[in-house]
Amino acid sequence: MRRYELSDGQWERIADLMPCSGPRGGDLWRDHRQMVNGLMWKLNTGARWHDIPERYGRRQTVYDRFVRWRRDELFDRVRLQLDEEVRINAELWCIDGTNIRARRSAGGGKKGAEEPDDHALGRSHGGFGTKVHLVTDANGLPLAAVLSAGQRQELPFAIATLEAVRLPSRRGRPRTRPRRLAGDRGYSANWFRQHLRGRGIQPVIAMRDDKRRRKRPGRPPHFDREAYRRRNAVERGIGWLKGCRSVATRHHKLAVDYMAMLKLAMIQHCLRCSRLSDRT
Repeated sequence: MRRYELSDGQWERIADLMPCSGPRGGDLWRDHRQMVNGLMWKLNTGARWHDIPERYGRRQTVYDRFVRWRRDELFDRVRLQLDEEVRINAELWCIDGTNIRARRSAGGGKKGAEEPDDHALGRSHGGFGTKVHLVTDANGLPLAAVLSAGQRQELPFAIATLEAVRLPSRRGRPRTRPRRLAGDRGYSANWFRQHLRGRGIQPVIAMRDDKRRRKRPGRPPHFDREAYRRRNAVERGIGWLKGCRSVATRHHKLAVDYMAMLKLAMIQHCLRCSRLSDRT
């Protein structure tokens, strides 16, 4: 097994979710494991598609398989399967956003039905890039992500990011909410706290300094300092995802392609963190 490739134990956990190999167009599917290992190499190295080693097959074949799996929502199905096996902490979730620098090659993408008009690209103080809004559990395991332009704030995308979580459950509907949600001062807004309480979620959000100085009638919102100290879990989750160079720097022109690469990084992280993962 080469670096970045899946072990036998990791591959067995997702092999059944792969499309059935068989005749197609007079030819056979290229080995799925070979394609997945090629995508893992691309994910971790951040190299161009044309630089993928020949041991993973034709570079165009690897890219075409990536696009096909993204359109078929295969990465979502694999993530849901892995989330069901991993022990996810439902007591406390953490939310935050991070800026991703984009290269010049990321500009000039074409419009599409699933593609946002701005391609989730914009200019902020950090430069030209994309902002990733992420939700993790108390252990830093990524649960869902939403993309926006780099100059957008976190608060307007907080609800959409939280609603993107769909944890499979053996009984009934998928789990979509935690008992508590921790966020920094960027999420300090009365309407957001009311939204969380309306869904039965206790907000663990620090009050902004400017709002502390305002004299408002009534009791200030409850703030659990002990739970807020665990908010660094989302920072660890962001750091783990940025360890993949194709996530740390955006080269993709389309936001849907970058999101698919981000989901692939989340799959890799689940495979490494799961108690059922191969430890050899």
